Amino acid sequence: MDEASLIADAQKGKVDAFNDLVLTYQQQVYNLAYRILGDPASAADATQDAFISAYQSLSRFRGGSFKSYLLRIVSNRCYDELRRRKRRPAISFEDVEIDEDANPMLVNGGEGPEAHAERKEMARVLQAGIETLPSDQRVTLVLSDVQGMSYEEIAEVTEVALGTVKSRLARARSKLRDYLLDNGELIPSRYRLEGEGLA
Repeated sequence: MDEASLIADAQKGKVDAFNDLVLTYQQQVYNLAYRILGDPASAADATQDAFISAYQSLSRFRGGSFKSYLLRIVSNRCYDELRRRKRRPAISFEDVEIDEDANPMLVNGGEGPEAHAERKEMARVLQAGIETLPSDQRVTLVLSDVQGMSYEEIAEVTEVALGTVKSRLARARSKLRDYLLDNGELIPSRYRLEGEGLA
């Protein structure tokens, strides 16, 4: 069944049709939330809230890109969470990390332990850099460079002008580059740029 038919059925109250839409987009929605919030639990909450909100407001969906519709909702949930954190910062007693090595199905068999550790460390450094960005730049960067969306799609999701998307993305990339240059010692050696002060 095509997406338009699933949406039409979901708007008529068919929960199975909406569940099919959730299965289609849940990974993209979660990935966006995770990259913006940097925390698996918060990302899962934002993802769940976004799908509940999408279901409740589905009767008002008038066509266009359903993916953009969902990503706009989760982006707004993430903005709300970032604002809440700013008002009431929380102190974490313990950072819980998911141990991918505990489940051998989650590990790429072609990658050695050292390469795996370096890749995870590079991902951690990049995520830390993303989290330093203002929320509007963070969302734009994640939609572009992680989700692979075009300027036009990002403008639709964030409901801003195309020029604003381009300027936010340029500023976000510049700030992230500066962060990586300033924190070069945290970057595994195989990812460091020669002649960029990262050696």
